[in-house]
Amino acid sequence: MTGPVVVGFDGSPESLAAAAWAAREAQRRGLRLDVLQAWPRPKHVAPGSEPGDRPALARLAEREGELRALAPELTIAAASVAGDPVEALEAAAREAAVLVLGSRGLGTLRGFLVGSVSQEVLRRAACPVVLVRADGTEPDGPVTVGLDLAHPAEPVLAFAFEAAALRSAPLRVVHVWSPPAGSEYMSYGAIGGLEGEVSAVERSGLAEALEPWRSRHPEVEVTTDLIRGKASVDLVDTSATARLLVVGRRIRHMPLRHHHLGPVAHAAIHHVHCPVAVVPYG
Repeated sequence: MTGPVVVGFDGSPESLAAAAWAAREAQRRGLRLDVLQAWPRPKHVAPGSEPGDRPALARLAEREGELRALAPELTIAAASVAGDPVEALEAAAREAAVLVLGSRGLGTLRGFLVGSVSQEVLRRAACPVVLVRADGTEPDGPVTVGLDLAHPAEPVLAFAFEAAALRSAPLRVVHVWSPPAGSEYMSYGAIGGLEGEVSAVERSGLAEALEPWRSRHPEVEVTTDLIRGKASVDLVDTSATARLLVVGRRIRHMPLRHHHLGPVAHAAIHHVHCPVAVVPYG
């Protein structure tokens, strides 16, 4: 990943938090930080051409100054572009190493509000997208990655191991599995034996998937969890102490309107409190 870290900015508290998180990430990676403000208007209408634009441009300039003061050694470029925000962010993601967006919190019971722009960009972006909550916190826990052995995803593991290495943090790899269909009709004894066999196979597959990444990143302390259950529920629960959760999004080779996040990524972006990285693969 050699492109810049790009953060979407609209002056909201969540975009302020996302910009601060993106600046720290750009520092870790030694990359340029691009702060992008998109205007939902025809492209021939330049930002700043109307009196109502001035407060927004002033907020962008102010945030750029704050980020320069926060990280003087960081190269920062701030820009306003006219056009649909989804299209502007999607275009930026084609050249970016990481795209960072903000998400507004609604409380522990209701989860988080992920706006229509963020959800659409998450479905379409070519690079990893990190969703940052309005408080911008990244706890001192492990980097956690959800791994689906049925769909091995090298980009997801690459991002997770690199994120852990950059933070000098441990990496927790979580694989959630379910018993084979029809096992609910078996006797208790048969179910127990079958689950033991399945669990052994899953554990062997997990070790095999991680072995080359352990070799590439010997400095990263890795722990693994095999959990019997439902991934969209259990991965959220296990991420309570994570500093960053990494999940995958399969790239669908079909018209863009049919792309979707999948149940695990959807649950993570709405209910996990730490920053969530959604990494495309396929």
